[in-house]
Amino acid sequence: MNLELTADCSRCAGLCCVVPAFAKSVDFAIDKPARQPCPNLGGDFRCGIHRDLRAKGFRGCTVYDCFGAGQQLTQETFGGADWRGRPEMLSAFPVMRELHELLFYLTAALALTLPKAQHDALLMARDETHALTGGTPDELIALDVAPRWAAVNDLLIRASASVRATAPGPRRERRGADLVGKDLRRTDLRAANLRGAYLIGADLRGADLGWADLIGADLRDADLRGARLRTALFLTQPQVDSAKGDRATVLPNGLRRPAHWA
Repeated sequence: MNLELTADCSRCAGLCCVVPAFAKSVDFAIDKPARQPCPNLGGDFRCGIHRDLRAKGFRGCTVYDCFGAGQQLTQETFGGADWRGRPEMLSAFPVMRELHELLFYLTAALALTLPKAQHDALLMARDETHALTGGTPDELIALDVAPRWAAVNDLLIRASASVRATAPGPRRERRGADLVGKDLRRTDLRAANLRGAYLIGADLRGADLGWADLIGADLRDADLRGARLRTALFLTQPQVDSAKGDRATVLPNGLRRPAHWA
């Protein structure tokens, strides 16, 4: 199975620059309605300020990831067409992105050491989700992804619990916790449940987040300098991109150090 779960903008029609809406804020320099192209998008579907997005007030763009949905939809579903001639692409893109995000988490879970029954259930869910990405435009647009999210989320919760139950650490239960701006320097957060936790601006310098479940954790402006995340569970590139870090931050294999880090 060939799963492309990393965005390749050179093979996409700039869908992430068209479909989402954004409001003028600290993350975006302008207002843009949904399904309207960003004024920085060129006729070649490339961003005209890509190298200077943060400097020009478009930090929000730097933390967005389609998990490879853009090129899948452009090249496979629509055979190389673009949204100017096939506007239904704009309706299919959010669905494809959700499916690819699900595939990212399922693939990450399958890399864990789990009981055979759990591994087999995750593998089946990944195969079923992958099959949905091959649907026609009409099938994608009509697809309700919510039930699949619910089913997959249950599998991910069980996988996380299995791994954290045998991992070293205090295994703190902080799911959905409000940790905004908290001083968590050098805290032992190994095997912690931080799913959906609000860690905006939290000071996590030198913290150990090995085997911590970070699905949905908000890491915007969290200080990860010197933090240890090599074995963190379900950490995504957008989460890393939204945080602060340095050369001493230890990331999981497959995630890159953002250019704006010290």
